[in-house]
Amino acid sequence: MGSKDKEYRNPIPTVDVIIPRGREILMVRRKKDPFKGRLALPGGFIDWGEPAEKAAVREAKEETSLVVEPVDILGVYSDPKRDPRGHMMTTVFVTVVIGGEEKAGDDSAKIEWIDLDTLGKKKDSFAFDHAQIVSDYISWKKTGRTYWSFRDRNAA
Repeated sequence: MGSKDKEYRNPIPTVDVIIPRGREILMVRRKKDPFKGRLALPGGFIDWGEPAEKAAVREAKEETSLVVEPVDILGVYSDPKRDPRGHMMTTVFVTVVIGGEEKAGDDSAKIEWIDLDTLGKKKDSFAFDHAQIVSDYISWKKTGRTYWSFRDRNAA
């Protein structure tokens, strides 16, 4: 079988964005399925020829009207089961707001500031694996440690 006969099935690259404000992070209520009406981090697909960090800035602006600057990478989440549409692999960026006024847009029905102290009460209303990502962010604030889908979160 020649290389022209190979079928390539690769994960689809996406980004998600953590926009913190004190003990809160900005999340969106999804306007569309999958997970319509659930809380999600702002994010979406990386366009062809677009670096991941620029996609993060673009997606944040499209969904929240805020201009953000990535300051770190929380981690990479690639569990093939994390999205019902197929194998999506996301890079999660931690950002700071550098401009704009918060307003829902694009795939967002509404935006909400979620208090990290009340995360446990809202976990069932999160889309995708975003409850885990937010939980990892809380740990990251203490340790600076990066995360990925199958890393042992109990290891020191």
